[in-house]
Amino acid sequence: MGIFGRKNTATDTAVAAAPAPAVNPDLAALTGDYTIDPSHSTLGFVARHAMVTNVKGSFLDFTGSLHLDGTDPAKSTASIDVTMDSIDTGSADRDAHLKSSDFFKTEEFPTMTFRSTKAEALGGDDYRITGDLTILGTTKPLTIDLEFNGSAKDPFGNERVGFEGKAEILRSEWGLTWNAALETGGVLVSDKIKLNFDISAIKNAE
Repeated sequence: MGIFGRKNTATDTAVAAAPAPAVNPDLAALTGDYTIDPSHSTLGFVARHAMVTNVKGSFLDFTGSLHLDGTDPAKSTASIDVTMDSIDTGSADRDAHLKSSDFFKTEEFPTMTFRSTKAEALGGDDYRITGDLTILGTTKPLTIDLEFNGSAKDPFGNERVGFEGKAEILRSEWGLTWNAALETGGVLVSDKIKLNFDISAIKNAE
């Protein structure tokens, strides 16, 4: 019996399950397969340098694909392959160091990959995608929070979608451990790396 002498119901004994986030109805028409357009997309990162400033960089050569399911976002997927030799931080000397055995060992590990394993709708234009990020032959999970920026048909007749995303990683978890101690304390390069994504993708012809 319930506390007021009536039979227990689900609401007497358990908190009602939270409703699923509403799916943006505009996405339903966007269901399909897409190819990421690298000339209008950015895969970027930010590292703390010498404890006092940020160094920004990006990868200029990458390919990727998306499958969007606008009715059931959980069925959406993403796949990206990045050419590590294309790293660009605005300094040729720094880029060469990042490609060396101290960091990415690009001759031995020329590609970084991401393969999604889960997608979630968070409500409104917000989504979350989780997947396997492989660097230096080490694979660890990565979760990216995404904002859907909309869709449009460009002047060439291409159906486009856009997303912005962000994530953070500890580079040491992928074996990127090189550093140098500072005389004033601390280290030259932060372990925490901020990742940012600005993705434009073109819908494949059916």
